[in-house]
Amino acid sequence: MQVDESVGEAAVAVDKASSGSRVMLGRIFRLLMFVDLPIKQKFLLLTAGTLFWFACMVVVSVFSLTVIHYKYHQIAEQLMPHDRAAVAVQMHLQSLDHELKAILLSESADFSVLQSARDHVKAIRSLNAELSLRQVNSSGTVVESFVRSLVTATPESIRYLQDINELTDRIDHILDDFIALKRKLARGAEAEGAAKVFGDAKERLTEASALVLQHAKVIADEYRATNEEIYQIIRNSVHAILFVLLIASVLLIFFVRWIFVAFHQPIAAIIEQIESLSTGDINLAKKVSIRSQDEIGTLSNKFNALVDSVYGMTLFKKVIEEDSTLEDVYRRLGDVFENQLEITDYTIYEINPQNKAMQIGYPLLSSDSMTLCDPEILADCGQCRAVKTGRKVSSFEFAGICRRFAPDSGIGHICIPLMAGGNTGGVVQFRFAADEQGNYRDPGVVQRLFKAENYINQSSSVIEAKRLMQTLRDSAMVDPMTGLYNRRFLQEYTKQIISGALRRKTQIGLLICDLDYFKQVNDTYGHDAGDLILKETSVILKSVVRDSDVVIRFGGEEFLVLLLDVSKGESMLVAEKIRQKIEMMKVVVGDKALQKTISIGVAEFPEDTDGFWQGIKYADVALYRAKEQGRNRVVRFSPEMWQKEAF
Repeated sequence: MQVDESVGEAAVAVDKASSGSRVMLGRIFRLLMFVDLPIKQKFLLLTAGTLFWFACMVVVSVFSLTVIHYKYHQIAEQLMPHDRAAVAVQMHLQSLDHELKAILLSESADFSVLQSARDHVKAIRSLNAELSLRQVNSSGTVVESFVRSLVTATPESIRYLQDINELTDRIDHILDDFIALKRKLARGAEAEGAAKVFGDAKERLTEASALVLQHAKVIADEYRATNEEIYQIIRNSVHAILFVLLIASVLLIFFVRWIFVAFHQPIAAIIEQIESLSTGDINLAKKVSIRSQDEIGTLSNKFNALVDSVYGMTLFKKVIEEDSTLEDVYRRLGDVFENQLEITDYTIYEINPQNKAMQIGYPLLSSDSMTLCDPEILADCGQCRAVKTGRKVSSFEFAGICRRFAPDSGIGHICIPLMAGGNTGGVVQFRFAADEQGNYRDPGVVQRLFKAENYINQSSSVIEAKRLMQTLRDSAMVDPMTGLYNRRFLQEYTKQIISGALRRKTQIGLLICDLDYFKQVNDTYGHDAGDLILKETSVILKSVVRDSDVVIRFGGEEFLVLLLDVSKGESMLVAEKIRQKIEMMKVVVGDKALQKTISIGVAEFPEDTDGFWQGIKYADVALYRAKEQGRNRVVRFSPEMWQKEAF
């Protein structure tokens, strides 16, 4: 067991080390490739790198051409002049050898031949002097002087000039001696001295000729070596340029490809997401990958946040569209304010278009917030500036803009109307802490408020649709003539009514009310008179019961009253009050004042029965008993009244 644990710990350590190495290599790569630098600096570095490699190629090329130029200058300034001079000196030495032989063989002193020999010596001196002058002459431009300094004569060339000059001087002296001996021979002098001088001259000429040939061979070897150096420099230069070009091309291709991937993929993903946003088909699985910390990375991050926000709003809208009531929509909107946007001080007001009143839609337990606005706007929404203008009202933009808002100091408000179809269906009021200048104490409020407005705009149409559906539903459940609920309302809300009573463990009073002899009114005075009596009866019924009670036109001249949360026996008291009010009612029809009475059957749920509809039947049985007993009376159901054969 300990061995297994040790192996496991070692494996974990290896994984951590490997992961650390990968992270380190990734950081080094990002550093070398300038991944996280701003785009401007990336391209500046790309430009600088490109110029650097071009400069490297230029330096290599210029250096190579300069060296080649120096080598060719060496050939032109040293080797070729020495080679030509060696050939010329050799020719002069050969000519001088022939002329010395001719002088030796001639019996008389031929001074023309001697002069020619002297001319060859002068020519050799001239050639040597020219070579010496090339070596010491440094006139010209700075570059030429520098080149001459690089191609100065070698020690062998200097030694050759010194030796050839010495031999030339000796030959010149020998010629002088030879000419003097020839003159003596012309006066009959001995010929042995001339032969000795001639031999000495011949020896010096041979020595000079060998020196020249040796120098020519050295020059030829240097020429070949210099040419080989030039060829090698050219080869090295080409290789260096190709190497630099290869490295620059590889780095450029790699860097450009990385930039292409870093730019193209996020931008293509953003374009694809924008197309998805335009069609409403948002795919969060295709978020833009964040590959860098530059502007593209920031753009990708911001766009992903935007997609999340849009997706969240789209999902929010789909959810509230499926909610059944406005209260659910308000509650979800409040959850967004509190949990996502961290806005806790707010109130959602809804407007009743029929009576132009405002009431708090959410949160319901925010009675304290009512003190921040003048209570008159609840009775008349036209006094609310946001409702009247249909535009956002902010005390942070203009202090004291709304005279109906009077909070404590240090509180500002933003009222955003819920607009749909050009009408204001409600107002969302936000309250934030303000400083002495009336500005936000928290700068982050602006961003949160912007998102809140987007959610409000998304929900406005849904709220309006829910309100219209509620209106249609209410109109379908309301009797158009009396304004009372009809049977459909009872069928729709029976479960809520029953569950509420059972949860609170209270009684529901069931009153079935029927006007006595109502058909005679229609037959005698017409249906208009009958409708007028029904309307007046409805008014009395609603005036007698509480606002929490429910009055339903059950059919014709029959009404059902649901008394919620009543105590035992209280239903009879309310029913008797209704009977008395109806008995005192007078309805003027033409020149006559009509008076009607009403009969009422009373039952209680769940006192009399566990079934709600069974309790209504029991109240109906009590109503029939009231009719049988002479009408205009209230009868409480009792078990002995229930006769199944009667129904």
